[in-house]
Amino acid sequence: MTTVSRCVGAPMTRVDGLDKVTGAARYAYEFPTQGVSYVWPVQATVARGRVTAVDPAPALALPGVLTVLDHTNAPRLNAEAPASADLFVLQSAQVAYHGQMVAAVVATSLEAAREGAAAVRVSYEREPHDVVLRADDERLEIAETVTDGSPGLVERGDADTAWAAAPVRVDNTYTTPVEHVSPMEPHATIAVWDEDRLTLFNSDQGPYMSAQLLSALFGIELSAVEVVAEYIGGGFGAKGIPRSPTVLAALAARAVGRPVKIALTRQQMFQLIPYRSPTIQRVRLGAGRDGRLTVIQHDSVQQRSTLVPFADQTVSSTRMMYAAPNARTTVKVAPLDVMTPAWFRAPGHTPGMFALESAIDELAEALGMDPIELRIRNEPANDPESGKPFSSRNLVACLREGAARFGWEHRDPAPGIRREGRWLVGTGVAASHHPDYTFPSSAVARAEEDGTYRVRIGAADLGTGARTALTQVAADALAIPVSRLRLEIGRASLGMAPFAGGSLGTASWGWAVDKACRALLKELDVYGGVVPDGGLEVVADTTEDLGQRADLSRHTFGAQFAQVRVDADTGEIRVDRMLGVFAAGRIVNPHTARSQFLGAMTMGLSMALLEIGEVDPVFGDFANHDFAGYHIAAHADVPRLDVVCLEETDNTSNPMGAKGIGELGIVGAAAAIGNAFHHATGERVRDLPIRIERSREALRAARSAEKRRPGAGEPEPRVG
Repeated sequence: MTTVSRCVGAPMTRVDGLDKVTGAARYAYEFPTQGVSYVWPVQATVARGRVTAVDPAPALALPGVLTVLDHTNAPRLNAEAPASADLFVLQSAQVAYHGQMVAAVVATSLEAAREGAAAVRVSYEREPHDVVLRADDERLEIAETVTDGSPGLVERGDADTAWAAAPVRVDNTYTTPVEHVSPMEPHATIAVWDEDRLTLFNSDQGPYMSAQLLSALFGIELSAVEVVAEYIGGGFGAKGIPRSPTVLAALAARAVGRPVKIALTRQQMFQLIPYRSPTIQRVRLGAGRDGRLTVIQHDSVQQRSTLVPFADQTVSSTRMMYAAPNARTTVKVAPLDVMTPAWFRAPGHTPGMFALESAIDELAEALGMDPIELRIRNEPANDPESGKPFSSRNLVACLREGAARFGWEHRDPAPGIRREGRWLVGTGVAASHHPDYTFPSSAVARAEEDGTYRVRIGAADLGTGARTALTQVAADALAIPVSRLRLEIGRASLGMAPFAGGSLGTASWGWAVDKACRALLKELDVYGGVVPDGGLEVVADTTEDLGQRADLSRHTFGAQFAQVRVDADTGEIRVDRMLGVFAAGRIVNPHTARSQFLGAMTMGLSMALLEIGEVDPVFGDFANHDFAGYHIAAHADVPRLDVVCLEETDNTSNPMGAKGIGELGIVGAAAAIGNAFHHATGERVRDLPIRIERSREALRAARSAEKRRPGAGEPEPRVG
């Protein structure tokens, strides 16, 4: 009998690696399509108002232009569809934000479509607009619910009384800016109608869920919609549901009766694809002199569009991270004349934990306590918010393991004193957290007569390695070598499956795959282990299984460490090294998991030092809408990164014991760098990103404070 080695837990090379490096992998825009045409959007040049007229004549006079669509002649969408208001493309004359699609040109070539769009003349009735988020905006209101379903206001105990009585308090405001998603592959779609059947080759994180939405929008049966997303070049939440370009392609294809392509330019990505909302967060922490928290108050102000009441879960991590008998969190939103913000990697948790973990660091300084010790001292036995036991919680283990590996015991706690030549050097720490989500999913497992097996599931691989991880899960469940298995993913028709978002993919899909494969083996036993003529197939669904799980608080945790150096002359900031230690259940593939963590930590570094969407209050647009002005981390910015995954056994979530990891690695990274900057300079920067001008301002403040200190007088380096 042949012994099959275990696949789950092995650092298996990506099964799709060869296809990607040889170009055999097909992305949305690359599917061969006969008779294809192209659509190019015409975008609003006002931030608020109404379209009063669209003159298509100059565009229609150009060779190759087939039609010009606007709100008067575009195919009608189902007005009753339960879809976000900003997906009702070209259905109204109203302009809700600068850059909104107000018309579109369809042509036989990409060049003709683009030239035609430039020729369309649009007239507007302009209205006053407001695009700037302010903490004192009179229109601010507490969100009814936020993205995780929790209320905008949550309170336990008596936060105000506890705050007034706290012996040690910190009270500070932190801000994070607009951040844009920047996947390598922009949003791209090919839309094909065959009578009342719609096929979309789409860069899409959730083919099945997208098909549900599009069937409602276009008023057709779900079975009449196919979404194909075999390979995707990154998404980070922005492709979690179809966005306006996808809807436009489908509208245009229906209008001209032929396939239509669209692929956004990088500039259009900044104008048409949702972003992370800026935040203004006030965090108040009260503690006894022993460091035990008595109260946590976390208030977040963020923006929404006038179209959609979106509110991010910015304060949700705060309610369960640390033991405190009294807590209050609020999320307030201001309706502005902007594009709707939406999910972006670890939505809400990333900016929220920057504020909380910075405040924890400030409390440690006020107490004269080591910041790791402060976190450990406030470790809860059960979830402070729900009172439920944790399915697993190894934050303390992550902190201790990270401290040992990072050399934390050699750290001088006093800030602003360690120098190496002209460089000020500091180290910082922050905790990471992300919920452990699992959604219902279905999968099909099939045994073929030739001894091979086929597994089908409507999952999507964003480039994270999902195709490889699911192959490993299926091979183990079937007890066969990978060579005898064919995995099919990336199509809505492959069955019910959640999107690749919220770090829920592997746990959700893997459970269904494991269940289907094991059920197939049992069914084969009925046939004496012999595959019947025509093959044998079973379908598995995890909906009931999820309902039978124990009622526990399910999360993943980690600890981020960073060493930062700051040039005392120029303010230049360099991150020397970062370490992330994570506890996230059983790691299905250490190789691809490490890659995900490294990428997430790099995104956190980029958030800390570089990324900011600059709002133009006059025109209502983003002033920097390409990579020349919106900077993201490049190779030269990324230091030595190290990732450690602790062994964690948690068999209460799913049969594999796996949890999501994709987003955990970004949460806490920016706070660790910010805390390290403070330790290096002695000055706290509470507004992200910490660009060189903020660094210089901090150095000037540090020099002024030094001059005011009794006995000071030594000359300081000149700050630029």
